[in-house]
Amino acid sequence: TAMYCLSGSSDSMIRLWDLGQQRCIHSYAVHTDSVWALASTPSFSHVYSGGRDQSVYLTDLSNRESVLLCTNEHPILQLSLQDDMIWVATTDSSVNGWKAEAHEPLKLFQKGSSFLAGNLSFSRARASLEGSAPVPIHKEPSSIIPGVPAITQHEILNNRRHVLTKDTAGSVKLWEITRGAVIEDFGKVSFEDKKKELFEMVSIPAWFTMDARLGCLSVHLDTPQCFSAEIYAVDLNVAGAQEDLKINLAQETLRGLLVHWSKKKQRSGSHGLSNGDTSTGKDVSLKNLPHPRSEVDDGAENHASQMLPSFEFSTVSPPSIITEGSSGGPWRKRITDLDGTESDIPWWIVDCVEHNRFPKENTKCGFYLHPAEGSPAPNITQGKLSAPRILRIHKVANYVVEKLDRPLDGNADSTFGMGLTSGQSQFSALDSSSRLGLKPWQKLKPSVEILCNSQVLAPEMSLATVRAYVWKKPEDLILNYKVVQSR
Repeated sequence: TAMYCLSGSSDSMIRLWDLGQQRCIHSYAVHTDSVWALASTPSFSHVYSGGRDQSVYLTDLSNRESVLLCTNEHPILQLSLQDDMIWVATTDSSVNGWKAEAHEPLKLFQKGSSFLAGNLSFSRARASLEGSAPVPIHKEPSSIIPGVPAITQHEILNNRRHVLTKDTAGSVKLWEITRGAVIEDFGKVSFEDKKKELFEMVSIPAWFTMDARLGCLSVHLDTPQCFSAEIYAVDLNVAGAQEDLKINLAQETLRGLLVHWSKKKQRSGSHGLSNGDTSTGKDVSLKNLPHPRSEVDDGAENHASQMLPSFEFSTVSPPSIITEGSSGGPWRKRITDLDGTESDIPWWIVDCVEHNRFPKENTKCGFYLHPAEGSPAPNITQGKLSAPRILRIHKVANYVVEKLDRPLDGNADSTFGMGLTSGQSQFSALDSSSRLGLKPWQKLKPSVEILCNSQVLAPEMSLATVRAYVWKKPEDLILNYKVVQSR
């Protein structure tokens, strides 16, 4: 009723409060540990309670008589009374239904051995220790809504696209974040051994954070950090992609998540602004203003835009989007339930998905390129070079080959199709294998080797990978080259 209120607390007590008097009028010592869930009968004469002691009790609020309805294998988090069934949610993912006789609770007291609830929290704990714990009325639930095993352990792998997980059933699985799906189930194997087996010597910026507090994977994206990771399309096996074509992982993931929203919005012809006015000063930095070529990694034509399909998320078991609404509270929808009319999608996501605008993070890596010690090769560079951090070492080798074939003449406009820059100059000329979409370290016979810390570098390694795993210093990267006999 509007006159009374029930509460459960960490001291194992259930309390009945008089709202008019603003005080507790009765206390019930039923549980032996914290009370986390309550559900009253429609007449407010009895209360079902559960908590950390994994037990559900039914208590008569007038005569203080209590009976143990059932016990569970996990602590109880929620109770819901529906007709004559009490549904119990625990820290396990399954939900159990138990017969509750909500309209005639006296039937339950006739089936089991009841006891009088004390008014001191230690009374039930002492009774339990003395071996006088009551026997539950029900041994097995009447109905079970099965859940999937909860994720208890996870590790983001170095490629920043895959996550290794372990669940309560002991199964180890590999997830692809850009698709929101399990791509391999390894079964009950060692999590640590599998993590070592899947290790890749690659360095990709951390573009998302993650937790598994809900028993499932929750991926968090925040601007501008989420736009820091780029990858070559060929590394994602994009059919027909040029070798230099780069995609932004966050941008493509957001497109995949909102593909249903975009399609329905286009059909409805809705063009209203979403959360945040994109005409305000906060949006100025995200405007799609022209970039001078010296500020674009490999030229705008080498960035994925409308030409690449969105990452595909499952429509059978679609992920949900949780975000902050304009009214201040969070809202949650499955991606297949978005109808194109949502006005609470953050402005920066709309800018990214609809207008191809997002903050351009600094993706450059500065380095020096010198002849290896003892090598007769001449010095071909003047000062520090700059290139995209995902640039492959074979591109650096090709740059050296081109320079050795055409010695440095001091002309600041000397060019090579690599995205390498020296000072403020942008090199932008020819690389036939790149233009054909071939892998140069497979198609060409390189005449130079690139080294770092006296270690010969694999052609497919990126500058970021070399810096993280070979150079291992905060200073600018130093690469060396030496001429080798053509194979």
